[in-house]
Amino acid sequence: MQERAETTRKAVLVAAARLFEEYGYAGTSISDVARSSGYTSGALYFHFGSKEDLARSVVEAHFAHWPPVIAGCLRRKGTALERLVLLSFEVAREFRDNLLVRAGNRLWNERQAISTELPLPFVGWIATVGDVLTEARDAGELNPALDVPRTARTVIAAFFGTHTVSDALCRRADVEDAVADMWRLLLPAMRVDGDTEGCLARGRELAALVG
Repeated sequence: MQERAETTRKAVLVAAARLFEEYGYAGTSISDVARSSGYTSGALYFHFGSKEDLARSVVEAHFAHWPPVIAGCLRRKGTALERLVLLSFEVAREFRDNLLVRAGNRLWNERQAISTELPLPFVGWIATVGDVLTEARDAGELNPALDVPRTARTVIAAFFGTHTVSDALCRRADVEDAVADMWRLLLPAMRVDGDTEGCLARGRELAALVG
């Protein structure tokens, strides 16, 4: 019985994510999700309680997706900055290819229309990048003149700005090239040895292995 309930919940969540990603929060109703999922509105309310709860669950699934992705990337071989480059490409691909990630992102951007509290974005990403930059600094890889917390915030602002522009212009079709261009601007200021293209190439090679 519990397994069946979990299967129903996951199917409803995926159907809701597909509609939220395409039509947004205001453009999606519980009856729309019921029709798309093949379950009754009553079944939806049993699992989620309200449209707000359903939207929050999609956003929470978005946030829950990242810890294993981050862990998988950061335990790869390579220097700290190479693994940071790797992580950026893997995250960009997830935003491009993963329905729940895209839906959660759109819903968070529409948060003012949703009458429920949603998780706070970016803070975890800034902390993760800060940890990697600290590792790079301790290894002598990072420019010692850089302030790690401020640099981490700047990297995250640059990354999410890059993928937002790519989404607006071409639905992220060029996001990997756009992320590479971002690193060509940031890495010369970050690395001690100035080997921008080498670091970028090695990070992309690691990303190709993950992909």
